[in-house]
Amino acid sequence: MVKKVFSLALVAFFWIASCWYIPDAQAFTEEQKLLLQSWRIVNQSYLDETLNHQNWWKLREKFIKKPLRDRNETYSAIEEMLATLDDPFTRLLRPEQYHSLQVNTSGELSGVGLQININPETKLIEVISPLAGSPAEAAGIEPRDSILEIDGVDAKTITLDEAAAMMRGVTGSKVSLRIQSGQDKTAKPRNVEIVRDRISLNPVYTALDTNTDKKVGYVRLNQFSANAAKEIANRVNDLEKQGAEAYILDLRNNPGGLLQAGIEIARMWIDGGTIVYTVNRQGALGSFESNSEILTEDPLVVLVNQGTASASEILAGALQDNERALLVGEKTFGKGLIQSLFELPDGAGLAVTVAKYETPNHTDINKLGIMPDDVVTQNPITYAQIATEADQQYQEALRLVTGRTSVLAKAE
Repeated sequence: MVKKVFSLALVAFFWIASCWYIPDAQAFTEEQKLLLQSWRIVNQSYLDETLNHQNWWKLREKFIKKPLRDRNETYSAIEEMLATLDDPFTRLLRPEQYHSLQVNTSGELSGVGLQININPETKLIEVISPLAGSPAEAAGIEPRDSILEIDGVDAKTITLDEAAAMMRGVTGSKVSLRIQSGQDKTAKPRNVEIVRDRISLNPVYTALDTNTDKKVGYVRLNQFSANAAKEIANRVNDLEKQGAEAYILDLRNNPGGLLQAGIEIARMWIDGGTIVYTVNRQGALGSFESNSEILTEDPLVVLVNQGTASASEILAGALQDNERALLVGEKTFGKGLIQSLFELPDGAGLAVTVAKYETPNHTDINKLGIMPDDVVTQNPITYAQIATEADQQYQEALRLVTGRTSVLAKAE
């Protein structure tokens, strides 16, 4: 079994699988063995030791007695078993879903360009954010919108990964979504037909704003993919050479990704201090520290909103609690759980909640989010309006980063 570590927020955990003795193991079929391996992974690593206050061993006996005549029946049994945990983040990833997840974090995909989650209260599939410049954004889909149907299929009857797979597809093909507005709860659901396209996952966009007394480097991070940290380093170094004197880091509508990338990026800005604490099932506290040379000591403001989630919240919380930056915008999404990916022998995978995280000030933000230092609400704007006069949050960040440097620069 190969263990891979990932996040919607994800973290590098070192785990050694202990071998469980199973009487008459040779008598089990290949399908039963796959189910038992999935059961053991959860039993050994799931964050909640009570496993949702149920007898996990008794559940094992129940599911091993099911008729597992083929791989689909085995997958269905594993999914049914995991559903008893009542945790949408702990789930089976069938081989095609597992592969798609790996492709997604590597930086390329084809589909509509939506980052989605399960709302823990409504149980509906909810939009974290559309990707910048994606077909979904062009169709007017916004953060917190709920997806009720996909091509006529009731979204309540499918898993999060099945929903994602249904929205991916060949460039030029169409998919129909039934959307409930998250902004206006009284609005009637609407049908939206979207043409799939190749989605660019270039994680970083930068520009130099010279419209103020100081040159301000604007850095927008769209996703914590595998190359995000390297891209940030290269782009900020370029901005430094262009004379940037202050920075705005835009994490709005960034749903997260690889937590290790978030930790590496935090280390580029924080000159000593804790990045994040992790708490495992035994309550043991671990931490990641800043121990590397920073890119710049220039003043920094971070933009956040309700689409800022997971690894983005870890980065924002680290910068806020270490007093390296002020946060401007709206309260963040509030996802403070950590998943690890476990690869199964047949190419499928398990995403399992293995820990939770706390900000450097030991704040648990799960379902609560992070409150900005300067709350600025604004109506949704288009991709083209980001970092322009129409972007009120950006304008406030620009005012702060150019007019209150003594508050923002840690070195001062």
